[in-house]
Order: sequence, then C-alpha cells, then structure tokens
Amino acid sequence: MPRARRMWPDRVLRIVLGCAGIAAALGGCTKATGDGNSPAKQAAPSDSVELNASQIGALKLATVGTQHFELRSTAVGSIDFNENDAVQVFSPYAGRIIKAFADVGDDVRRGATLYTIDSPDLLQAESTLITDAGLADLTAAALARAKELYEHEGMAQKDYQQAVSDQMGAEAALKAARDGVRIFGKSDAEIDAMVAKRKVDSTLVIPSPVAGRITARFAQPGLLVQPGNAPAPYAVADLSTMWMLASVTENDVSRLSVGQAVSARVAALADQEFTGRIKTVGETIDPNTHTLVVRSELHDPEHRLRPGMMATFLIQTAAPTESVAIPLSGVVREGDGTMSVWVTADQHRFTRRTVSIGLQQGGFDQILAGLQAGELVVVDGAILLSNMLFGGSGDQ
Repeated sequence: MPRARRMWPDRVLRIVLGCAGIAAALGGCTKATGDGNSPAKQAAPSDSVELNASQIGALKLATVGTQHFELRSTAVGSIDFNENDAVQVFSPYAGRIIKAFADVGDDVRRGATLYTIDSPDLLQAESTLITDAGLADLTAAALARAKELYEHEGMAQKDYQQAVSDQMGAEAALKAARDGVRIFGKSDAEIDAMVAKRKVDSTLVIPSPVAGRITARFAQPGLLVQPGNAPAPYAVADLSTMWMLASVTENDVSRLSVGQAVSARVAALADQEFTGRIKTVGETIDPNTHTLVVRSELHDPEHRLRPGMMATFLIQTAAPTESVAIPLSGVVREGDGTMSVWVTADQHRFTRRTVSIGLQQGGFDQILAGLQAGELVVVDGAILLSNMLFGGSGDQ
C-alpha cells in the first residue's frame, strides 16, 4: 500500500467505517475526505454530509416553528386532609355514650347526629329549669293576689313591692335556666314541652359541625367521654378540597408566592390531574435537605385523593413563553456533551449545527440559541447523520 494511504487521518477512517456500517439504512453517503484521491468536485464543509434521494427518504424533515413553554417548578410531596375543614368532634360535656350513629367512611351533612351521651350536666340544667319554672308560676300567682289586695287596700305597699320583686327575680331565674338548657342544643319547642310536662331528658345529642366524611371513630356505647380528652369520638373532614405538602428546593423559593396555580398527579390516579393554588409558603429551610414546605389546596370534588398518597406537583412560576422548538428526536447529544441539530436548505446537503436547549415539554425541546423559526431541520433520523459524520460517536 502506498505510504499516502497508510497516513490517512483517523477522522477520515472513522467516517468511512461509519458510512459502511449504516449502508443498509441509507445506502451509503457522500462526504469530502480532503485527500488527493476524492472525486473531482467541490468538497462539503466539515460538519456537512450530502445524501441522495433514496437516503433522504429515510429521514423526516420539518420546518422549525414555535411552541408555548410553561415556566414551572416541579416538586414531590404528599396528600393530606385539609386541616381547616377537618374537625375532631368532642363532647362539650362529660357523660357516657348511649349510641353512635355513623361509621368510618360515611358521608354526613352538617348538623347530622353523630352520637348521643347520657349527660349529668344536662340533667342538672333541666332540673334547674323545671324548678325555676315552678317558682316563676308560684310568684306570678302570688303577685296576682297581692295586686288585687293592694288595689283594695288590703296589703301594705311594701308587701306588694316585695311580691313584684319576687316575681321579677323568678322570671329572670327562669330565663337563665332556659338559656342553660338551650346551650345543650335543645330547641325552644323542646324546652317548652319539658316545662309543660315537668319531665327531664338527659340525652345529649352531638351533631356534626361540618358536612364531610367520617375519617375516624372511637365512639362505643358505654364509653365515658370528657371534653377535650383525646381521642375524639369522631373525626369529620370535608374532602372537597385536600392539602398537598410539597418539598420545594430552596433555589425555587424566590419564584413562589401565595395564590400561584399548581397541579398534581398521583401514581394511583395517573389519568387525572388535580388543580389548585398555593395557600402557604413555609418560612424555614430544612438545613439537611435544603427544601421548603409549600402547602397548596387541591380541588377534589369526586373524593378520589387519599391522605398519604405520594404526588408529583407542578408549580406555575411565571406566564408561558413562546420559543423556537423542535421535536426531541431532532436534537442529538454529541460525544462531547454538546447538543446539535441537522439543518438543510436544499434537502441535499445537511449541516450539523450546535444549539442551546432549555425546557423540555410536550415532546419538544426549547431552542434558546443556534436555530431560527422557518429553517428546515431533520426531526427523525438526526442520530444517523451524526453517526455518518463521526463514525458512530453521536448519542441521542
């Protein structure tokens, strides 16, 4: 072999081997080698390849356009109850549970009876009511007699005034006794019936303070309950909204604010996206993970989310931007880490061009520099062109 052929540059050898390796796909390539034995025609630029019609048929070309890219941050966290709408339903007074009316998972309306207790405090209040009602009747009758006697000068004035005072005191005591029973949840009709029949009922009804779903139950007949003693007999939560607690990196903190739109997806419900808004941005950065807890409120009218679910959150940090974009398959990561695309003006000669990319959304790469809208690029088969040029060093 002549010495000139033994001294071919390694780069030319790689090009020849690369073309031979993909000949089955593209039927060979034409590329200037730069030596004295190449065909007698003008050499192509070093980052270009020339293809014939059959080779071009193996590629897919498209005109560069623009796409909307959303500026957002991603974070991972968990779903939890909306604690602002979750209630521990304690009994306001001590007593023993008589009956429990709801079970875990039941949906209840606001004011629905959850459980009843036998309350000594209610019994005492009702007894006082009946006593004061009887005293009020007695003083009213005594005042009526005193008034008649006083009008006929059969009673001293001071005695009449004492009767008036007694009756006013009895009426005030009766009003206070009625209010004392009313705070137990008894209606005026129930109080009137109690007074008329002179009959007490120590059954205290505990209603649900909110509409929602029973999330916990510890109420059992005969159980002695005390105000505020955990665990509460029942827990009720409004599930129309749920919290998501996301751990956001400290680099994104400056772009977050209350009211920003968020969306979330959970693995168990991959077909559904949940939307909401940021409610609270934490004040302290975790020194170990360098993250900040961001609490958002998600809409969940169908009650599909469950506390503890792991979720991926997208937090909108700015308005969408319109940028030059091409499909992901049109961008090649070269061996040196640069990103490139293949551009053509005549659909015959293809030139490799280095680009800067930004976001990846919806199957498109955002092109920050190196490419203009309206140019014709390879969107399928670009990796083959890089292999032809570098003898297999391209890696998409």
